Amino acid sequence: MIMVSKNILVTGANGQLGKELRGLEENFPNYKFFFTDLQELAIEDASAVKDFFRNQPLFACINCAAYTAVDKAESEMEKVMLINADAVGNLAEACAHHATQFIHISTDYVFDGNSEIPYREDDPTKPVNHYGLTKLQGEKLALEKNPSIIIIRTSWVYSEHGNNFVKTMMRLMKEKESINVINDQLGSPTYAADLAEVIMKILTMIDDRSTAIEYGIFHYSNEGKISWYEFAVAIKELLSSSCKVNPIPTAQYSTPAKRPQYSLLDKSKIKTVYKIKIPDWRSSLTRCMKRLLTTT
Repeated sequence: MIMVSKNILVTGANGQLGKELRGLEENFPNYKFFFTDLQELAIEDASAVKDFFRNQPLFACINCAAYTAVDKAESEMEKVMLINADAVGNLAEACAHHATQFIHISTDYVFDGNSEIPYREDDPTKPVNHYGLTKLQGEKLALEKNPSIIIIRTSWVYSEHGNNFVKTMMRLMKEKESINVINDQLGSPTYAADLAEVIMKILTMIDDRSTAIEYGIFHYSNEGKISWYEFAVAIKELLSSSCKVNPIPTAQYSTPAKRPQYSLLDKSKIKTVYKIKIPDWRSSLTRCMKRLLTTT
């Protein structure tokens, strides 16, 4: 019997999550992956998206593409809206038309950060910066054009790839005797490799119909609650660095874009619906840094 591969489109293939999904490709021989970035597939162009979907049948589309430069977003508002909102609507509409499973990645920044308990999926949204506003608009467009989708909100993403907090801290701790890190913004990090595995688990469960499909918004990050300062201290310990890490309040670190003070996400729904076991943030950080330290 000849097995026919099912096609999966991964947009934003050169980002942190996209690269982690690429690393999993060989583990899923029953799927053929199309990895694209904005140069290869202009997802903000509705006609380009329609043409791509028309030219090959797709079982699934995983949208990892996003404009994530939070501070720069305050001065490039139209560009951010195009990528984080309009493009998402284009993909959602194409997926609906071709019966393609759509998984879209969103962010904790859709919330204002004024909560004292982890945010649930149905809690009121109120972004405090333009990046968060565009990601929320992307969610709304996606659900409007295609209710049969899965949106995964995540937070504080890091990996061995691209620019992120872990790699920045590792670099600064090698260069400086002391650094200042904010200690009054709370949340939980997300190791992109863990999220990539979760996405593929959900897709395979949907594909083999091993669970009832539940669409809508889900939250995912690693387990635990920490500040950026505590995150930096853990990195320092794993690095065996002598750099001094000083805790400072947000008020002493001015940025163009405001950040939520509290970003913890309630992951009960994804754990229950899709039987997801979530690693603790520290164990995932340890795995990531071991990989980083053996490749540098």
